[in-house]
Amino acid sequence: MSNAMHYDIIVVGSGPAGQKAAIQAAKAGKRVALIEKEQGIGGNCVYRGTIPSKTLRESALQHERLKRSSEAFEGRLRTDVSVPSLLHRLQEVIKAHETFMTNQLQRNNVIYLHGCARFVTDHAIELESVDGMRQVLTADLFVLAAGSRPKSSPNIEIDHEYVLDSDSILSMIYLPRSLTVVGGGVIACEYASMFSLLGVEVTIIDKADRPLEFLDAEIVEIFQRNFERNGGRFYSRHTVMDVAWDGVSSVVATLENGMAVKSEKMLVAIGRQPNVEELNLPAVGLQLNEKGRLTINEYGQTMVPHIYAAGDMAGQGALASRAMEEGRRAVSHALGLVVGESANQMPLGIYTIPEIASIGLDEAQAQARFRGPLIGRARFDEIAKGQITGACNGLLKLVADPAGERLLGVQIVGEDATELIHLGQMALQSGATIDRFIDTIFNFPTFAECYRVAALDILGQRRKQQDLSDAA
Repeated sequence: MSNAMHYDIIVVGSGPAGQKAAIQAAKAGKRVALIEKEQGIGGNCVYRGTIPSKTLRESALQHERLKRSSEAFEGRLRTDVSVPSLLHRLQEVIKAHETFMTNQLQRNNVIYLHGCARFVTDHAIELESVDGMRQVLTADLFVLAAGSRPKSSPNIEIDHEYVLDSDSILSMIYLPRSLTVVGGGVIACEYASMFSLLGVEVTIIDKADRPLEFLDAEIVEIFQRNFERNGGRFYSRHTVMDVAWDGVSSVVATLENGMAVKSEKMLVAIGRQPNVEELNLPAVGLQLNEKGRLTINEYGQTMVPHIYAAGDMAGQGALASRAMEEGRRAVSHALGLVVGESANQMPLGIYTIPEIASIGLDEAQAQARFRGPLIGRARFDEIAKGQITGACNGLLKLVADPAGERLLGVQIVGEDATELIHLGQMALQSGATIDRFIDTIFNFPTFAECYRVAALDILGQRRKQQDLSDAA
């Protein structure tokens, strides 16, 4: 392979993880190649994931704000509203993002290659371009960030017309009258709440006891209550055994108890699986573990020391912000640069309606580690901003140590939760105390006031504990 083109680092995949890995390596002065199989830069995040879904979400939110803003507006969508009309800004958003990413790669002298990558040896890959041309590229280091695709179910055939997955759900021409969502994770709940707010009759079916079961139970309860208030239904502890189109107007889901759930369309969102098949991982001695992921350490390093994985391939959750950080950390570790500890204080943001955000310990985790942690609550209907905007279905929770002094975590559900969480993130990173929120003056009226209200709640519990101690 003496004639092969050599790079210091080859990154496979141009999504959030791959792009950030390539830029980090280039800024360190390395010769970098970034390989993308799809037509455009940005991966699934730009074309079928984050950006399209959040564009639809914004349309749903605008609809809700109009409904609650004044009695002067009827706030009802046309019955024949098309999905493309709800995504009218999508192409300009994608074009702007593509332009930004292309310019960033060019500024940093990253070589962008379009084609399919396949390992030949542990230091060489074969790149097949769209016209069938093949060339061998070698590198000292590799970062695998080829992303993921929707996970399939043996009981459900995806036809992308009546039964869709998260990659094809926005290809619908018109909003359906009804939609069954199979799955209770992040993607399932985001789309379920969006379509429900747009007037679609949505039913979620999942094997778990509740949706988003990895989150704080009280926070999820508020989300679920809001979803059901908008007409949504959640069938817990059920498994879909069979799905069939009745040939007329409905998709029929048959559950394990024989119950039939009918809807005009179905979305199957039961998770995602990494795109590894074309990489020829056996050529480098790698294989997926029992969870269907590559085994990596905290820096994304695989069992082959010079090969790293980041983003959905690392299996830490389909979040763009986490993927970006994983790409940066992988390259930093590989090059011996300062990695930092930010991965341990990374906020979680879920764009359901209402939004959910989390950082640090939640209530159950704190109770497992401490005896009697104190929990401060601020409900949005007690905050002037919540009453003014009509966004009263929200809660901010501060989790503190048993003394009520040290902040352990923040959990939020409600409007702007994914923005509000950053105050909690900065507080955790700086070691701020609960009293810091009490002594801070927040603008009025804002949702940020919730931090002070929740801190005052903890202060009240502290004083009550002290009074009991003095009385004893």
